[in-house]
Amino acid sequence: MSLSPPPAHTIRIASYNIRKAVGTDRRRNPERILAVLAEVDADIVALQEADRRFGARASALPVALLDHHSDYQPAPLNIRTDSIGWHGNAILLRKSAELKRCDILHLPCLEPRGAVVADIGFSGHDIRLIGMHLDLSGLWRKRQAAAIVHAHGQMPPLPTVLAGDLNEWSATRGCLADFARHFHFAETGRSFHARQPVARLDRIMHCGRMEAVAAGVHDSPLARRASDHLPIWADFRVA
Repeated sequence: MSLSPPPAHTIRIASYNIRKAVGTDRRRNPERILAVLAEVDADIVALQEADRRFGARASALPVALLDHHSDYQPAPLNIRTDSIGWHGNAILLRKSAELKRCDILHLPCLEPRGAVVADIGFSGHDIRLIGMHLDLSGLWRKRQAAAIVHAHGQMPPLPTVLAGDLNEWSATRGCLADFARHFHFAETGRSFHARQPVARLDRIMHCGRMEAVAAGVHDSPLARRASDHLPIWADFRVA
């Protein structure tokens, strides 16, 4: 199953917690993750759990595999050798896109957490993507949301999308209410658990300079096996 290509003059942005490329069948298969990304056909992707947890914390998606078997390049967020992310957060962009800037964001945390940011030139527009994977604790999620909102306010203004696994089970409260004071939510849908989605843990948000013209969850047979989260996506027009 494949989504239709993004409509003309739009940018498709996706978010995907790939669980270190370990699927619901407990098999580690990075090629399968790339196949799901090909189905989604996003222009920019925020990944969570993109690096292995222990040892050298190498990328769950080998760079050589991305180079030779995908249309994506990772933003150079690798603080560690062989990693493509920061606390598992990574950003992939099409090889035809131009990376203007990327950085890591330190977040207050109880367990290792962080966020990442990239300014990207694509289809004649410069846009910003902030990717995140927030804490399991509601108190720390609210603190992390506040830190991300503050960091965004200190950056030069650009049309901005935020995406990631917020770990928020509530429909409107907690960190969602904090983000909603500053950003709009794309209507994606339930993405967890992949085999039987019951929760909207994964979210895409955007500033007023971005218009979400379509959004959803990519639910295919392959996506239900590749990770315990389904990827979410939204098509944007720069307002």
